[in-house]
This record gives sequence, structure tokens and C-alpha cells, in this order.
Amino acid sequence: MTNKDFQFKTNLSCGGCVSKVQSDLDNAEGICHWNVDTNNQDKILTVSSKGISEDEIIAILKSKGFAAEPIV
Repeated sequence: MTNKDFQFKTNLSCGGCVSKVQSDLDNAEGICHWNVDTNNQDKILTVSSKGISEDEIIAILKSKGFAAEPIV
């Protein structure tokens, strides 16, 4: 598997929202690093992946009640 960076427009609007998904993203197999820019109006989530797919990342966020839309 090749390493790839993904970006998503999310509704993770504050540190509290980020903390709700932190454990899941930290422990997800295939994620090397991730970050959410809550200062950006689109609340951009950037994920450096090593094998995880866009759909799997979206599913993690959705399971916690948040939305993510891939930025192409």
C-alpha cells in the first residue's frame, strides 16, 4: 500500500468535537498522522494514510456523529 494524504471538509467545529474522534483516529490501523484545522471555516481534516481508505475515515467520523466530505 502506498502512503496517501486525504483532506475532508468536516463539522468538527471545536476542541471538544476533535476530542470525541481523537481516540478512534489515533487507534485506526492505516492512519499515520491526522490534524483538524478548526480555524478554517470548512474545518479541514487532513489524514496521512498508510492503507486506510477515504470511506473508512468517513465511517469513523460518522460513527461518532460527525460528517466528512472528501476534498478533491
